[in-house]
Amino acid sequence: MMAMEPLLKVENLKKYFPVRGLFRTIGYVKAVDGVSFEINRGETFGLVGESGCGKTTTGRTILRLIEPTSGRIIFDGKDVTKLSGEEMKAFRRRAQIMFQDPYSSLNPRQTVFEIIMEPVRFHGIPVDDPEEFVIDLLESVGLNEMHLYRYPHEFSGGQRQRIALARLLALKPEFIVLDEPTSALDVSVQANILNMLKDLQKKYGFTYLFISHDLGVVKYMSHRMGVMYLGKLVEVGPAEKIFENPLHPYTQMLLSAIPVPDPELAQELKRKRMKIEGEPPSPINPPKGCRFHPRCPRVMDRCKKEEPPLVEVEKDHYVACWLYAKS
Repeated sequence: MMAMEPLLKVENLKKYFPVRGLFRTIGYVKAVDGVSFEINRGETFGLVGESGCGKTTTGRTILRLIEPTSGRIIFDGKDVTKLSGEEMKAFRRRAQIMFQDPYSSLNPRQTVFEIIMEPVRFHGIPVDDPEEFVIDLLESVGLNEMHLYRYPHEFSGGQRQRIALARLLALKPEFIVLDEPTSALDVSVQANILNMLKDLQKKYGFTYLFISHDLGVVKYMSHRMGVMYLGKLVEVGPAEKIFENPLHPYTQMLLSAIPVPDPELAQELKRKRMKIEGEPPSPINPPKGCRFHPRCPRVMDRCKKEEPPLVEVEKDHYVACWLYAKS
């Protein structure tokens, strides 16, 4: 049974990228702008939204692969933004990331054995028999001894992602950021990787931040989820509850756009689909008030002037929308 104790707390996280002019900074891209959420030990928290909404930046900033502009990242009681030296090295062993493109995350000049052993040696983890150690890791992700001394270019996309996963397992991390880990893979391969991630979570008690634009995958993987729009969280809650009863207009539109495999049902639902009009505004100059108001079919005057806070509307279900404001 999953222990409901927060392993990670993100508080008012911001990441602004400067826009350079000829001689000075002329503005900032507000990629992540005041995001707050918690992830409990042993659970999967899904992060969804359109491309460019800040999902990947959030994940990388949490691990300090990108330095945050401001905010707090509390991991197991310690503020990650204040760690340095050996403390940061220890954190990186406990918190890892699985990238979207498995090929670009593997050194093409190294064999599988070298790829997996590199972080083990860096962190000074004692291993009696390195070759046997790597073979055990490969077998745990569906590969075998035959793959030990091959190079990344000799594998398929799914196999490369398994190698990346074996490299993660070598460090026995507690928290893993999964940055669209299956988006570059075939559908059948996706299913295998997702099932493997769920099995490993049950076996080792991993905590996942699962970043994806595929709502069906997020529903399958996540216990709770957050919906991002233009650097802001607009809805947070249990995944099943959000899929059954989406409250924010943006979430409703995203869910209505999910493809349906039944042609007759798809044709019937097509008439009921909620279309998102227009393009997302620029993160350099986001709209005043609610950032979704230029595209929202239920916009009110207040939406154009004041930014709605993220408030609890139902138990554990939070929404940033003036339609549900209590004042």
